[in-house]
Amino acid sequence: MRSRTGSAALLVAVALTVAVAVAATGCSGAANRIVGNTSTCAPFAAYRGNAGTRVTIYSPIRAVEADQLQKSWEQFQECTGIAIAYEGSSAFEAELRDRVTRGDAPDIALFPQPGLLADLARAGAVLPAADQVRANVDRWWSADWRAYGTVDGRLYAAPLTASVKSMVWYSPKLFAEQGYQLPTSWDDLLALSRQMVADGVTPWCAGIESGSATGWPVTDWLEDVVLRRSGAAVYDDWVAHRIPFDDPRIVAALDQVGEILRDPTMVNGGLGGVASIATTPYALAGLPVLEHKCGMHRQATFYAVNLPAGATVSPEGDVFAFYLPQIDPAYGHPVLGAGEFVGVFRRAPEVDAVARYLSTPDWVNGMARIRPTISANRGFDLNATATSLEQASTRLLTTPTATSRFDGSDLMPAALGPGTFWTGMTDWINGADTATVLHRIEASWPR
Repeated sequence: MRSRTGSAALLVAVALTVAVAVAATGCSGAANRIVGNTSTCAPFAAYRGNAGTRVTIYSPIRAVEADQLQKSWEQFQECTGIAIAYEGSSAFEAELRDRVTRGDAPDIALFPQPGLLADLARAGAVLPAADQVRANVDRWWSADWRAYGTVDGRLYAAPLTASVKSMVWYSPKLFAEQGYQLPTSWDDLLALSRQMVADGVTPWCAGIESGSATGWPVTDWLEDVVLRRSGAAVYDDWVAHRIPFDDPRIVAALDQVGEILRDPTMVNGGLGGVASIATTPYALAGLPVLEHKCGMHRQATFYAVNLPAGATVSPEGDVFAFYLPQIDPAYGHPVLGAGEFVGVFRRAPEVDAVARYLSTPDWVNGMARIRPTISANRGFDLNATATSLEQASTRLLTTPTATSRFDGSDLMPAALGPGTFWTGMTDWINGADTATVLHRIEASWPR
C-alpha cells in the first residue's frame, strides 16, 4: 500500500471534482422590548405579534441532537414570546399517522421521509406551505430540494438540515500505522478490504437495529451502489417505480453490497459474525472503528453524534470519514443525501411564524454555531460550521453540477420506504435470497 492520503483533502477534492450568523446570544427581554436595530432581538422583529402563544413540534430527533435542536430556537422564543414545545420519538413514522387519525396532530412535524409527507398531504392532514415560507424556499433552495417538499405541484414543506450518506468512517491512526491509502474507486475499496483481512483486521463493522426502523442502513448501501453502478436516471426510475423494484440491475446492486455485508471475512469487526449485523444498534455499530477492531464503517455524516465524548473528528484525529468511491466512472461521483422537511398541520400566525423562521439562513447559521451542521440552503455560511467534514459535505450537496440524490427509501411511499423495504433488508441480512426479497418488496408497492 502507498502512504495514506489526507482524508480532508480527498473529500474536498471530490467536492471540487463534482463541481464543487446568527450568534446564540441571550435576548434582553420579550418581543415588546425590541429597540430598533441595536437590540439583540432585532433579527426577530418580523415574527412579533404572537406573544403568549404555543407551538408544538414533533420529529424523530432525540437525545443530544434534540437538545441541540431546542437550543437553536431559544432566542426566537425569548424575542417573540412564542413558546415551542418539542417532542422526539423513535417511532415517529407510525405514531404520527396514529396521532393524525385520532385528531392529535402536532402543529409542526419534521419529516425525514418526503414519501410520508406526501401521503399525509394527499390525505389533507399536512397543509400547503404559507406564502412567506414558499418565498423563502424559492429564494434559498435549489429546484431539487424544493421538489422534495412538493406534492402534486404544490409546496407543502420547506427543507431544514441535510446529511451526506455516501461516507465511510475510519480511524486515521489505524490507516497511518498500517500505511493504508484512502480508496478512490470501488476496486480500491475492495482491495483495501482484502488487505485488511490479510493484516488480521476485520475490514467492516455494521449494525442495522433501530427499533421499528430496523433495516434502514442496508437501504442506504443499496441506494449508493445503484447510483454508482447504473447512474442517476436508473435510480430515479427505480425510486419512482417506473421500473420494477426487483429490476435485474437492482438485484445485481444488492448482490454487490452482499460482497461486503454477507461475507464473513469482511464483517463484523468487534461485534460478531454476519448475523450480528441485524441485532447491533446502528448507533453503536461504528464504535469498534475507534478501537481498531474494524477498519471501516459506512454511515452518514450524522453518525458523529454517536461518538463518545472527547473523540476527535479530523484527518489526524480518532475518527474521520471519506467519500464512498465511485464504481463506474461514467456516472461520476454521485452523492446520496437526506434531510428533514418542515410540515405544518395547523394554520395559525404563530405556527406560520415558526415554520417561516426555520426556512431561513438565519436559523441554519444559528444552528451551525451550536453543532456542526450541513445544509443545502444557499444562504448557509460555511464558516459557521466547525469542521472540514461538514463544510466539504455541504459543497457536495449544493454545487449545481453535482449528481446528488435524496435517500430513496425516504422518497418512496411510506408503506414501502419505512415498511417493506426496511424489513426486507433485515431479512436479507439474515440470509434471505436477494431476488426473493426484492420481489416481495415489489409486490408490496401500493397500486
